[in-house]
Amino acid sequence: MFMDISSEMVHALLPIYLVTVLGASTLAIGFIEGIAEATANITKIFSGALSDWLGKRKLLTVIGYGLAAFTKPIFPLAGSVGWVVAARFIDRIGKGVRDAPRDALIADLAPAHLRGASFGLRQALDTVGAFIGPLAAIVLMTLSFDNFRFVFWIAVVPAFVALAVMVFAVREPVRHQAEARPRLRLADAKRLSGRFWTVVGVATILTLARFSEAFLILRSQSVGLPIALVPAVMVVMNIVYALAAYPAGVLSDRIGRGGLLAVGIICLIVADLILALGTTIQIVMLGVVFWGLHMALAQGLFASLVADTAPEDLRGTAFGLVNFAGGIAMLIASVLAGALWDAYGPAATFLAGAGLTTLALISLVLTLSWTWKTSPERRND
Repeated sequence: MFMDISSEMVHALLPIYLVTVLGASTLAIGFIEGIAEATANITKIFSGALSDWLGKRKLLTVIGYGLAAFTKPIFPLAGSVGWVVAARFIDRIGKGVRDAPRDALIADLAPAHLRGASFGLRQALDTVGAFIGPLAAIVLMTLSFDNFRFVFWIAVVPAFVALAVMVFAVREPVRHQAEARPRLRLADAKRLSGRFWTVVGVATILTLARFSEAFLILRSQSVGLPIALVPAVMVVMNIVYALAAYPAGVLSDRIGRGGLLAVGIICLIVADLILALGTTIQIVMLGVVFWGLHMALAQGLFASLVADTAPEDLRGTAFGLVNFAGGIAMLIASVLAGALWDAYGPAATFLAGAGLTTLALISLVLTLSWTWKTSPERRND
């Protein structure tokens, strides 16, 4: 939660800062965001596998949070696009190092029958931070008369609070400190089931459709939202996300994951269509609401499905593989989104997103109809 407060104070303003202060193009933002998120996700495959080998999830998680915290001061000090790119790159490496071990640690700590609720709670706390951060950015931008660097400096504080919480308040299960794997083996990938690889495939297609949220911020400005209020986009999205994530996780434990995931994908289609066709601030915000619903219904459920379908001792590797595929897809998606925006305008970007999301929905329906149907674990499908 604290790291999200810090990160979102920066990220909610960064696209506008790049365009209005540093003179970056929309295509450049697509490259920056795509490379940043791809770096994070690609790094996760190595950190996840390493956490399985070491048997110590917390160590890597602390290193990841530490990198993110010590990178934050670069943003207010950056005087060019190159420095911002460097800061985003290092920050996302930190995210990549921490996320797969952190998710595997949650899976280790959570009882199996509460796994969906546990990931929903994690997602909800992440999202509480993700709307407090932009809300704080709005207040600070107003008080400082649109002083971006002032806000970026304040964002350094919660980043180091997050690092302290991780170091001093989190305890790793003893069994994982004693069960380190002797070596990493490519042959272990054969132990990952067809159900797991189906989750990877659907998640990758969906990531192609869901490009960086920086384009939500740019879309809001394109319909007239003042610069000081631009972070309200992330506030609205994350309030919806936070309110719905935990109930979605609990519900998935009770009724199954597949149906709720399909509803979440439909929400993204609706969001893309509204954002493509909307011409007022109110309509664009409605699209942002549906985007938040999608995130609540999809993100935690995918994490739960990975935990459900991967062997316990390979969960770090499994989360890393999912994020590796997602990182490649995010890079492609964000670059294409920026290119479409520059060439044809924002409507083309979001209409393309709606088309790819429809493809993800069709893929989910087809795979669920045969991959999960005969599984003995149908309660969690």
